[in-house]
Amino acid sequence: MPSVPTKLAERRKSRQIQVGSVAVGGDAPVSVQSMTTTRTSDIGATLQQIAELTASGCQIVRVACPTQDDADALP
Repeated sequence: MPSVPTKLAERRKSRQIQVGSVAVGGDAPVSVQSMTTTRTSDIGATLQQIAELTASGCQIVRVACPTQDDADALP
């Protein structure tokens, strides 16, 4: 069995920013984030997946828009 390090690696100091109401970087705690796997143009499935992710504790949800149809589906 591999040994577990007794000391965590030092975190690189970074600038803190806000993503909505979630602080990221700096001295902020690590945030839980994920990305949808649905086609963004399928807005019903995308909203359902966002709801499921947030219900399970996800604080930041990223959505890809590889096509113009995907971008047009967003408000």
